[in-house]
Amino acid sequence: MSPQTNQTIPPTAWLHSLGLTAPEVVYQASVPLLTDETIQLSRGELTNKGVLRIHTGKFSGRSPEDRFIVDDSLTHDRVWWGAINKPFPEDAFHALKAKVIQHLASKKLYVRDAKAGADNRFEINIRVINEYPEHNLFASNMFIEPTSVALEGFTPQWTILHAPDFVADPSLDGTRQGNFAILNFKDQTIIIGGTGYTGEIKKGIFSALNFLLPVNEGAFPMHCSANLGKDGYTALFFGLSGTGKTTLSADPSRALIGDDEHGWTPDGRIFNFEGGCYAKVIDLSEEKEPDIWRAIKPGALLENVMLSPSGEPDYGDHHITENTRVSYPINHITHVAPGLTGPSPKHVFFLTCDAYGVLPPLSKLGPEQAAYHFISGYTAKVAGTEAGVTEPKAVFSACFGAPFMPLHPSEYAQMLMDKMTSGNIHVWLVNTGWIGGGYGVGSRIKLSYTRAMITSALNDETMKTTKDDLFGFERVIDCPNVPTEVMNARLQWSDSHAYDLAAKDLAKRFADNFEKFKEGASPNILQGGPTH
Repeated sequence: MSPQTNQTIPPTAWLHSLGLTAPEVVYQASVPLLTDETIQLSRGELTNKGVLRIHTGKFSGRSPEDRFIVDDSLTHDRVWWGAINKPFPEDAFHALKAKVIQHLASKKLYVRDAKAGADNRFEINIRVINEYPEHNLFASNMFIEPTSVALEGFTPQWTILHAPDFVADPSLDGTRQGNFAILNFKDQTIIIGGTGYTGEIKKGIFSALNFLLPVNEGAFPMHCSANLGKDGYTALFFGLSGTGKTTLSADPSRALIGDDEHGWTPDGRIFNFEGGCYAKVIDLSEEKEPDIWRAIKPGALLENVMLSPSGEPDYGDHHITENTRVSYPINHITHVAPGLTGPSPKHVFFLTCDAYGVLPPLSKLGPEQAAYHFISGYTAKVAGTEAGVTEPKAVFSACFGAPFMPLHPSEYAQMLMDKMTSGNIHVWLVNTGWIGGGYGVGSRIKLSYTRAMITSALNDETMKTTKDDLFGFERVIDCPNVPTEVMNARLQWSDSHAYDLAAKDLAKRFADNFEKFKEGASPNILQGGPTH
């Protein structure tokens, strides 16, 4: 296909009203055109398979400490302000926005109209304005493309102004440092500057939906993957990076709804927020991740992946970052759910990589325990995953996505509890981490065993359970196609007394972490934690 742009007329008058009198506007550009322009600007190169590869510059990941929400009449009494949701003055936002617009006004701009939300009852119209073509290609991959008819009368509800080359002056602009991502709910605008990391674009809209859907629509926003079984039920997979969320939801026997961001409607439907996938590719192999491997074809966008002299991607090279990524439209996956939606889930999985080797491979949670573990959002990093980590490190990220949740975590947890109690929904805690001891002593549980456990749960197979005296949940002690000894975390340790000490230490970490949520959590949720 030759490079071309959509014949729809650019929103020139709208751009001028904003102050963007750009010398040239490229509107709804095709992927080939954006690819060619990226290469012509020396901002990317093609792999040996014709896939565009870029380097995102100084930032190869999000910068959570530089994300702000404007404190105004809409947000002041609703946002859970603190270290994650940092307030930004309304007047300072408008002053900084004016500077961003002034910076962009003299540039060639790449403008894309798109949607977020596959259920049209909850969708929002987005206009993305980019300084560079590769970021507009990312927006094309990640958001939902409107029909040509919808584009003719398109009115944006939210605007993203993306200026990676604009660096703020903290002493004048009120930012922490030169880069920033700021959401303004009254202005319905996100401004991003000083960073070329593409993920800031998608996570900005995700953060907006995580406020708008519960507050205005009564829908439950979720940081999870979702797939649809032949039985007509959806399954949800929550988990932080490295827990297996993408891997375990990519099941050839089930249709993929989406790999990262979803909503759960008041009438029980699940819908994808996005029109594409954004997957980590560090140490990617066709054997481990066949769906992602096959999705990396022309139209996909590789980030910070090293190439060999022949243009072959080296997914094992950590030279730039461990957060190497690929974005691609979801139609690069062969088994996709129609309309990127599905019915109410029957099974929900919380994935945790427990590097301490304490949590059982599979446990069943009641409503209170589900809410408690959802708020906790536990996993553990191991040595080598980041500078300074020399032993397992507990990580708690509320709702399995704290950096994107503007409301108090208990509000999202209460929505989950309400969904559980109103339907026959089973919630499972799955340890995809270590057994037989912590990191350096035990071994990581085999992926084949974890898949077998999830398959048994999805098939409603009978599995024996027993109550865990410390954590209170029901431990699965017998599962088809998994050796019985694997299911008992304590017996896998050579020293049962050492296991007991490690288990009590982890329970205390849960309790200590939950202290900051006590004030906003209901008594029922508090009962879902460890008993000692």
